[in-house]
Amino acid sequence: MGGMYLETDETVAFGEILSLQLTLSGARSAMTLPAVVRWTDPGGFGVQFGLLGARETHAISQLIRR
Repeated sequence: MGGMYLETDETVAFGEILSLQLTLSGARSAMTLPAVVRWTDPGGFGVQFGLLGARETHAISQLIRR
């Protein structure tokens, strides 16, 4: 609920602040999620989400339940 892993060839630095724009399954439109890079590896990186609104929290919880 508090973050995600992103599989990518892009290079990011630990602690980098990002705005992730994505459309979660079941969502009506794209969302912008604030995030901070918490770890990296050669195939991607993990982020921790910042403060999320009710719409974003609901969409993520619906995705997790599936």
